[in-house]
Amino acid sequence: MMIDRRSFLKYSSALAAGMTVGSLAGRTPAAKVSANDTINVALIGCRNMGWENLKDFLQHREVRCLALADIDKNILASRAEELGKTQDKKPDTYGDYRKILDRSDINIVIIGTPDHWHCLQFVDACRAGKDIYVEKPLSNSIAECEIMVEAAKRYERIVQVGQQQRSGNLWHEMIEYLNTGQLGTIGRVHVWANFGYAALKPVSDSAVPEGIDYDTWLGHTPKMPFNEQRFHGSWRMFWNYGGGLITDWGVHLLDMALWGMNVKTMPLKILGSGGNHFYPEGAQETFDTMSVAYRFKDFIIEWENNALETGPYGKNYGVMFRGTNGTLVADRADWQIYPEGEKIPAKTVKSDGQSHIRHVTNFLECVKSRNRQTACTVENGSLCAKYSHAGNISARLGGVPLHYDEKSKQFTDSREANRYLKPDYGNSWKFPTVK
Repeated sequence: MMIDRRSFLKYSSALAAGMTVGSLAGRTPAAKVSANDTINVALIGCRNMGWENLKDFLQHREVRCLALADIDKNILASRAEELGKTQDKKPDTYGDYRKILDRSDINIVIIGTPDHWHCLQFVDACRAGKDIYVEKPLSNSIAECEIMVEAAKRYERIVQVGQQQRSGNLWHEMIEYLNTGQLGTIGRVHVWANFGYAALKPVSDSAVPEGIDYDTWLGHTPKMPFNEQRFHGSWRMFWNYGGGLITDWGVHLLDMALWGMNVKTMPLKILGSGGNHFYPEGAQETFDTMSVAYRFKDFIIEWENNALETGPYGKNYGVMFRGTNGTLVADRADWQIYPEGEKIPAKTVKSDGQSHIRHVTNFLECVKSRNRQTACTVENGSLCAKYSHAGNISARLGGVPLHYDEKSKQFTDSREANRYLKPDYGNSWKFPTVK
């Protein structure tokens, strides 16, 4: 359904409190947006979540899509054709995302590319004066997270990270319940995501399909022969492009754990362990089996994933808060209270299924008001991604305990771990800087 102005304000008012005025900064400022203006968006990365995000943007009457960018000409043509049927003009199409950023008539860019491309496109968009809706995880490394936060601040951009649970009624009500203290003292939070796509069947390298600019897809990462398991969809199971289940589902669910425990910094210690134990002959590099413990002064948060689609409480993914009075267990369908004896009543709360459209609505309203405090800020997206990346690094090093110092932006207890902080940028691409 289309979202009218009254509903737009109603959805976003609960999520975007306060109003700050920021200036548009950058080499090529986007057109300013007032409350009743048309908002012009462009999409970079048109296949999966980028396209789903754009569809929710276009549920709002004031939004139109002017441009699409993708390295796959086939997808680009089909998406442009589809959009031409739903708005008065087909969007312009580009193979190079930078041509979108050169346009002063575009206010917002949606970044839906693979994780290894987020950072460059994000920093370039900030410098060009665009506001940004970026898919999660924020980036594919900790150093990229840090520079993206710096860029958003320097250029005063409005950013929404695609961790849409931050806009869901289910999760807001869960946080409200946790804040009442009814669970008692919470000593342990357990987070898990078990999905079969963590393991991949090996296939042989092949020729690059027609219409695909594979060199651009690789970007700054090492040259590799084309392999369909390292491409559309399954790229996230290879370290150069993604971080496996913990950076895919992990940022969503760890976000809820951190929110529920009011954590806004890195933990005291991180200890990860992982391997490909269920499918050792699989093509994946990331771990089909993994556990990470994040230690705090008064509690522990644990992450678990495996490639078998079962899990605690009959849920193959979720988050569990264990308190002295009872246990709260949540996934995207509902959350439930399991009492310890009769200390507190049992309870079930269902989702209304509107978290994603609310997330987009919140972002658009923040763009209009110039309020950087979106439902999932770049700072929050960075924190969740750093938790995931740090867990991967500890596991890749065979279970080395790590502490990440947020002032020095280094691990304090492992020089070897610091080698994983920042990827090497090659093929004429340079790690972005903020001036």
